[in-house]
Amino acid sequence: MIIRYALFEGEIHPGREAEFRDFVRQRLVPLWTKFPGAEEVRVLDGMERDEGAPVYAMALAIRYPDMDAVNAALRSDVRFESREVTGELLQLFTGKVHHHVFSANEYAPAIA
Repeated sequence: MIIRYALFEGEIHPGREAEFRDFVRQRLVPLWTKFPGAEEVRVLDGMERDEGAPVYAMALAIRYPDMDAVNAALRSDVRFESREVTGELLQLFTGKVHHHVFSANEYAPAIA
């Protein structure tokens, strides 16, 4: 399985956190869940970090079965629409957004 992350490195403008989160839920999640081939969409809101670690206001994780599905999603109309809407979201944010693709393996914890 493949997971493509969008990492929002930086900070939400002070006092606009609820507006940022609502915008993501109402305007972007409906688009992200329409990406062709997407099996799961997770929005992770930054809460805490190690001392000295960079601030990540949010991470978006979309799971795909394989790279062909990722590439199809990246070429889709809904992806271009979501990029446009994300531009509006960035008015509430100072930082940068970067993407990373990971090959994922899952392991269940041992049960005692």
